[in-house]
Amino acid sequence: MPTDNRDAILQLTAAGVSVLIDATDGQLPAIVHWGAGLPALTAQQAETLVGASVPVTSSNTVDLPPRPGLLPGHHSGWTGRPGLRGSFDGIGWSPKFRTQTVALSGTPVTASTSSGPGLLEISALDDAERLRLDLTLELLPGGLLRSRAQLTNLCDEKYTVEDLALSFPIPSEATELLDFAGNHNYERIPQRGTLRTGTHLRENRKGRTGADSAYILHAGTPGFGFGHGQVWAVHTAWSGNHQHYAERVFTGEQLLGGGELLLPGEIRLGRGDSYTSPWIYASYGTGLDEVARRFHTHVRSRSPQVPAERPVTLNVWEAVYFGHDEDKLIDLAERAAAIGVERYVLDDGWFGSRRDDTSGLGDWVVSPDVWPTGLHPLADRVHALGMQFGLWFEPEMVNPDSDVARAHPEWIMAARTEWPAESRHQQVLNLGIPEAYEHVKKQILALLAEYRIDYIKWDHNRDLIEAGNQLEAGRPGVHAQTLAFYALLEEIRSLHPELEIESCSSGGARVDLGVLEHTDRVWVSDNIDPHDRQTMLRWTTQLLPPEYMGSHIASGRSHTTGRQHDLAFRAGTAIFGHLGVEWDLAKASPEEISGLRRWIAFYKQERSLLLTGDVVRMDGHDSNALFHGVVSRDRSCAIFAAVALDSLYPDPAGRLKLRGLDPDATYRVEPVFPWTTPSGLLPPEWWGQPAASGRATERTSLRGTTQDDVVFPGATFPGNVLSKVGVASPRIHPDQVVLYRVTKTG
Repeated sequence: MPTDNRDAILQLTAAGVSVLIDATDGQLPAIVHWGAGLPALTAQQAETLVGASVPVTSSNTVDLPPRPGLLPGHHSGWTGRPGLRGSFDGIGWSPKFRTQTVALSGTPVTASTSSGPGLLEISALDDAERLRLDLTLELLPGGLLRSRAQLTNLCDEKYTVEDLALSFPIPSEATELLDFAGNHNYERIPQRGTLRTGTHLRENRKGRTGADSAYILHAGTPGFGFGHGQVWAVHTAWSGNHQHYAERVFTGEQLLGGGELLLPGEIRLGRGDSYTSPWIYASYGTGLDEVARRFHTHVRSRSPQVPAERPVTLNVWEAVYFGHDEDKLIDLAERAAAIGVERYVLDDGWFGSRRDDTSGLGDWVVSPDVWPTGLHPLADRVHALGMQFGLWFEPEMVNPDSDVARAHPEWIMAARTEWPAESRHQQVLNLGIPEAYEHVKKQILALLAEYRIDYIKWDHNRDLIEAGNQLEAGRPGVHAQTLAFYALLEEIRSLHPELEIESCSSGGARVDLGVLEHTDRVWVSDNIDPHDRQTMLRWTTQLLPPEYMGSHIASGRSHTTGRQHDLAFRAGTAIFGHLGVEWDLAKASPEEISGLRRWIAFYKQERSLLLTGDVVRMDGHDSNALFHGVVSRDRSCAIFAAVALDSLYPDPAGRLKLRGLDPDATYRVEPVFPWTTPSGLLPPEWWGQPAASGRATERTSLRGTTQDDVVFPGATFPGNVLSKVGVASPRIHPDQVVLYRVTKTG
């Protein structure tokens, strides 16, 4: 029998966030308040507040104001996007769900209640009792909110799901939007706009998250920044086709929502079949940094946890490309170990006929042409040098010129008899076909059994275009492909629990919380140019903490952009992520090798802070002068970076204001130069007189000197002075960075 839910009003509170949920009168739950923390409400206060939130009936609208719940329904008079769209062949397209049970953290709820974080579960039936809807709403301990839905068909007729998207209400003052765009080699570029009446809809039909994905959709008070303004945000945790949207209807209600984007006929439910949506995450905070910190807290709580002592990695792609040579690659391993590298990753080109990008992809067998005795000589030498060994795969892709494609052309994803347009000489292998799935799994597990492989770089280098299942007359298969990808990762990890896996997808085209449930690192971009990486790292941290972002030091001239940069700028950019190197070390000069060794040593000394602290990004009026840092959770220490990107940065630069410190503590702030000082450095007076080693040093002639040559003492300031007043910035040339170590005194 249905539970009496007429008084089921629930308040959840955690980490300064409150969610007030109205589940009365058998209606689907609606969020009355999601935002700043509220005091614990009595039942009477909660009932009064819910009543006070009901708007006055507008002119020429339904008599009872519609209440957009987690899954807004058309039957209530809601004229915005319905949460569920589907039908029994055109019948039952506007279901009216009635709540049957409400449970909070496993306990049935029949009255108003208030608690801390918790898991709310609601089960409902439609008016014809042909569909069951199970909704989950969870407030996590870090203040992050998430929801998902499961729809089950209870009758013999097929039910086609066209769309299922969950939504969260936002207040009328949230009128400014921020989401992201981008492309290959320049991912996660912010874009702002105004939330107007209508729908701001971001759809991704690429079969993967996409370099141009919305990533996170924010709505906030006008002018919100990293440290100010109220901000609400949603993220769809799904690595296939997906959507984010912001909506404002003419009566003033506003919503943020998201879900999977389903292709026509992709989900058809028979009796007892269910469709489960991805998790939709929602974060509220004062400023973008607090919004990001809630995501970071959640990611850092996952199991298994990523350790702070993440190994410094060498990836050989930009060193050798497809030119695999055993002696050269072993020499590269020895050079890497000598400067402190702890993990060695062999990239594309080790398998099948893969001598370039036109052939062999999908044949996961070590090539006897380039590795006549297998990978053992290289892998054994890497381990003997004290490093981990990693290997590159792209298991979801094939070249038409490959053994697997010739043997099983029916395994290629296609919507018709001919294959889709090629991209990068590749087609997509349909892991939704059990035999194809088992083939790939068997080949990967055979390699993991033969070799001691500690790490996999899992790539995915093309969009899924016309991604149908040939064995089902071309029916769309992106949903099944995404689930198969997740399942394959989990099977491999269950058999090899110590194995780490990196998500790479033409660089950063598969970065989301769905893939992060199954992997341990993402490759931010194929573009390692530090000038561009400054922006990409800055905004990738809006979702991910630094320890999950692959961040490499490349050769002096970028292979992607052709720009040339000092080692100090390349390294000073890369240390604010999981550090790696992508460089032919045999071509580096002795001075560069010395500098690289010292930067790696500095990173190892500081990585417990860099990879566990709170990310802090300063607001500024000029995007060419960036200031950001990482502050330890106990506020005892921090590392900040002041970055000049272009010649248009302010000259002289504005004051540096250090946010995130304890306002009542005192801190010593000192510039740090792990190797050379920045080009064009003109230090401010508060740095103090530099101490020279071996020769006299003039304040006006510091360009290119090393750490052994000059050390500045810095100065001591109260924390509230650093955040409210700030300190003068040095003058430096474009594409240079100055690091500051900040330490609590006393």
